[in-house]
Amino acid sequence: MKVSVIITCYNREKYLARAIRSAISQRFPADDFEVIVVDDGSTDHSPQIAADYGDEIVYVRHEKNRGLPYARNTGIRRARGRYVVNLDADDYVHQDLVYVEHLHLALNTHWGAVSCDYVLVDEHERHISRISGTDKPIACGMMFRKDALIAIGLYDEELLVCEDKDLRLRFMQQYHIGHVN
Repeated sequence: MKVSVIITCYNREKYLARAIRSAISQRFPADDFEVIVVDDGSTDHSPQIAADYGDEIVYVRHEKNRGLPYARNTGIRRARGRYVVNLDADDYVHQDLVYVEHLHLALNTHWGAVSCDYVLVDEHERHISRISGTDKPIACGMMFRKDALIAIGLYDEELLVCEDKDLRLRFMQQYHIGHVN
């Protein structure tokens, strides 16, 4: 297993199917990646939506809501891949994301992670603007070496806001983050 795509979800029934479809539709060898959905205690129809994907995903459910950092850590610990990509349930990724980011990490062994630019969309999925992942970083769509995340102690589960910024700052103290436009 090369890559684990981790989708965290809490009451995102409106978007979850789109996120899962974008993750399982990657143009990357199917035997080389997995999609893990971590449901952080949803009380809406998110569990039923995830169940529709059967064996195409690995489904992990928390009985009660523990927060995004806890859910992300659950996914990372469950991941079989050497690399992990975080995806929030209300986001979706390009079908070549895993291929391109995996290629960049494989060729740049001194990188601990690779980020990419992203596009803001409206409620009808029309593109609003392209955002530089270097200037305005987010966790979604970023591929990390799993062993590097473990080495820095994963996400701080006590931080329920700015957990991504905290992780990135701690990560950059030890590892380089490359970037793909």
